[in-house]
Amino acid sequence: MKQKYSFGFEEFSDIAELNMDDAALLQEARKITQKAYAPYSNFLVGAAAIFNNGEKVFGTNQENASYPVGICAERVLLASASMLQTDEPIKTMAISYNNLSRNGGSDRPISPCGMCRQSLAEYEERTKQPMRLILSGMEGKVIIIQSAVQLLPFSFGSENLK
Repeated sequence: MKQKYSFGFEEFSDIAELNMDDAALLQEARKITQKAYAPYSNFLVGAAAIFNNGEKVFGTNQENASYPVGICAERVLLASASMLQTDEPIKTMAISYNNLSRNGGSDRPISPCGMCRQSLAEYEERTKQPMRLILSGMEGKVIIIQSAVQLLPFSFGSENLK
């Protein structure tokens, strides 16, 4: 039996089309890219999230000369979230980047890597709530996805370990 997986998302031409709360969170993600440690790739990623209780948490990518040791902004944020607000659901996470490389450009939405998608899906499972994702660069298009798990169909989760 052949089946098909698909999901919907919202696309906006720029930040001006977002509601005030989403625009403010995306602005914070864009600003926090300045704190990223990315001396090797010059690809600075920032993530900003708001919990259900209104508190916020942030993360940036952290590179390392031994490349596998680096960590993405989304997972830095989730680790901080887990320590600061154990099991508190994240309502929305905004992710942005600033590409400072010679071939740079930061005008397209960014999407989490596979490892981050797995981590986001696990956080949603743990807190039993979808997490909206706002994806953008420093300018240009913005994409909003209603649940991070939509980015990782057939994810590996706790059910697989039973």
